[in-house]
Amino acid sequence: MIEELLQDARERMSKSVEATRHEFGSVRTGRATPALLDRVMVEYYGAQTPLKQLATISAPEARLLSVQPFDKSSIKAIEKAIMESDVGLTPNNDGNLIRLVIPELTEERRRQLVKVVRGIAEEGRISIRNARRDTMHDLRELRDAGEVGADDEHRAEAELQKLTDEKVAELENFLKNKEEEILEV
Repeated sequence: MIEELLQDARERMSKSVEATRHEFGSVRTGRATPALLDRVMVEYYGAQTPLKQLATISAPEARLLSVQPFDKSSIKAIEKAIMESDVGLTPNNDGNLIRLVIPELTEERRRQLVKVVRGIAEEGRISIRNARRDTMHDLRELRDAGEVGADDEHRAEAELQKLTDEKVAELENFLKNKEEEILEV
């Protein structure tokens, strides 16, 4: 029973790390990648819809993204969503296609992006700690129900803490690499 709880916690923490790493991909460095627009949500017929479900996003050049809407009538809503998002790009609309020119990052913008990345990392840490908290709660319930002894609970909690520290360190490593990538000129 304890092993199942620990395995569940391990999976949840790994998913948190992976989700955070994926979020890091949507933060701009100096190159154009379609993943930059992953977090952009568009108001489409009254519903918040991910941009990648409404358009084809490609990077024809190193410093250019093109967004080709499937529905031409949604081009204004897409343009507005990109403007309001935190990607810091200005859309250029020709009626059929939206072009996003990726400018060189200024030192100030790099610092802002590092703050954004640190915020994303903090959300990942919180997610990992929530998984730990839920598992600790389940372990206490098992002990209170008399299904496991106090010693087994303490051993499981120690193992859970070790797992938490491991996953947070993994996340910190991704954060450090992303910060270096952003600050690299």
